[in-house]
Amino acid sequence: MNPAVSVVVIGRNEGLRLKRCLESVRAMQDPGGPVELIYVDSASTDNSIEIARSFDARIVEVKPVRPTAALGRNAGWEIATAPLVLFLDGDTILDPGFVVSCLPDFADPAVVAVCGNRREINTGASWYNRILDLDWIYPAGFTDYCGGDVLFRRSALRDVNGYDENLIAGEEPEMCRRLRGKGCKILHVDRPMTGHDLAMTRFAQYWKRATRTGYAYAEVSARFRGSGLPFWEDEVTRNKSRARQLLSMVAFGVIGSALLRNLYPAAFVVALLTLLSLRSAWKASWKTKDIPTLLVYGFHSHFQQIPIYLGQLQYLEDKKEGRVRGLIEYKKADE
Repeated sequence: MNPAVSVVVIGRNEGLRLKRCLESVRAMQDPGGPVELIYVDSASTDNSIEIARSFDARIVEVKPVRPTAALGRNAGWEIATAPLVLFLDGDTILDPGFVVSCLPDFADPAVVAVCGNRREINTGASWYNRILDLDWIYPAGFTDYCGGDVLFRRSALRDVNGYDENLIAGEEPEMCRRLRGKGCKILHVDRPMTGHDLAMTRFAQYWKRATRTGYAYAEVSARFRGSGLPFWEDEVTRNKSRARQLLSMVAFGVIGSALLRNLYPAAFVVALLTLLSLRSAWKASWKTKDIPTLLVYGFHSHFQQIPIYLGQLQYLEDKKEGRVRGLIEYKKADE
């Protein structure tokens, strides 16, 4: 009997998180036929392959000089045999009813991908986990792109030759942009999909992850600049403007206070940044009623513009020098 769904899990040094992920796949509700489990490992140095083998997963090992999530996902769906392919990252936990609940959504032939709500499972572990959890929340309905966890028609993946393996980040939005150019639809539903573990406890991780976002903004937007359906150009421009304004404000406060030998310029900047953060927190209040989290999230929404902009500058410098940047990882083995 042919499988009803192929589940492609990609991982790199996920360890026990991978075990938890594969357990959740085996616990999913019956989608109306067998479930094909495929694990794609990107040169892990831990026991991830042994863990996957214990779940009878089909194992694909990719050991490129420059590993990317896109390469791993392509290696998985290309050997999948079911009409629907569920992509999962190895640090996620699948909601048991997600796949079954999404099957009716594919009655519309234009719908090629369905994604649900991804939420952090360890928000108490750090403020980073808590505030970034809110970034996963966005309105339901047809959307421009999905994230890494998503249920796809395999035929749609084949039509656009899958993910672009040259991208170190932003591979899902880039592929969705190509699909939308063909008239396809990506649907976000307000249903539980996955729990996720950022495992973020240090500022350096937060900074590197935001830098990677900026790199993806710049690289992907450059590909579609001047096309009939540009992508991420507004995000690139907005980030550049906000980061420069923020840096100028900080410089004004520091230099002004130094020259005047008082704290009034610095206090003015702090007050202005506080007001901006409060406004951002209020705009995000539909996401949570946790006031402390909202306040920190409001500050984060502005502060992150600096490392995101740095990521953009890194892409432009790499392009100018003809460099090929490797994977930007904010997590290491056992983190």
